[in-house]
Amino acid sequence: MAKQLQVTLKRSLIGRPETQRITVKTLGLRKLNQTVVHQDNAAIRGMVNQVSHLVEVKEIEA
Repeated sequence: MAKQLQVTLKRSLIGRPETQRITVKTLGLRKLNQTVVHQDNAAIRGMVNQVSHLVEVKEIEA
């Protein structure tokens, strides 16, 4: 089975640099506590690592 990542936006983007805002938007997150599911791959892991202080990540089995 393929692993997936469940990403939830936990901190506000107010006052954050533009690069972090764009990364969160690219992940598909718009509102606080919104959750999206992505395939576990290097690109998604890199984006999550860039904004790890703003999001919460759980690995789930698909």
